[in-house]
Amino acid sequence: MTATPGRPSGGPPYWSPGTQVWWRYRRPGWTPDEPEHVHPVTVVRDDADALVAWIAPGTPVALPVRPDGRKTRESPLEEMFTATRTQGFDTWFGNGNLRIAPTGRPWSVWVFWHDDGSLDGWYVNLEAPHTRDEHNVYSSDRVLDVEVEADRRHARKDEHELRAAVEQGRYTAAEAAAIEADAAAVEAIVEAWGSPFRDGWETFRPNPSWPLPGLPDDLRRTAPGTGRRA
Repeated sequence: MTATPGRPSGGPPYWSPGTQVWWRYRRPGWTPDEPEHVHPVTVVRDDADALVAWIAPGTPVALPVRPDGRKTRESPLEEMFTATRTQGFDTWFGNGNLRIAPTGRPWSVWVFWHDDGSLDGWYVNLEAPHTRDEHNVYSSDRVLDVEVEADRRHARKDEHELRAAVEQGRYTAAEAAAIEADAAAVEAIVEAWGSPFRDGWETFRPNPSWPLPGLPDDLRRTAPGTGRRA
């Protein structure tokens, strides 16, 4: 699985709380003429242990889409990882979410809330360990996820998509097995109720003075693009 650019997260210099950065997902082997996911976020905490960031509702985001505007999940499964994509744009949904990316771990934990402020649950996004440069944090989504309910029940999500990713050449069978092993490691942490689940992040509330961040200019210059295979 191809490494992401920049230096590894976890070392100084760190971003101060309130700093706005871009959280980017790029496919393995990504090149500059290809679309990517870009989420403008506000830093909550950044240190040797983890990067914690907030994406507010209504935040403008970038994402790969089909040339006709359909989102990836609207593509037939048999072409999900081979179909042509171009750069698309949208806004972040719901109530926003908090993201905790422990240093060196191949996943991040996203915390979601109901409209009344009560905890909806945690979503563990399996992804490449984060790297960064001055204004960006980079990763590559690894398809498989683990959903954790507010009552601590958990289940894997998108196992069928991981199988399709192997069939369509995104991953080898060995890489998929490594991703499944990462999911098992996450499940063990959940069952032991280890960090970051036990750390009280469900009580987090964003600073109301934080402005809504915007997308970087490089995306605006290149969109909508000519379309490349995913």
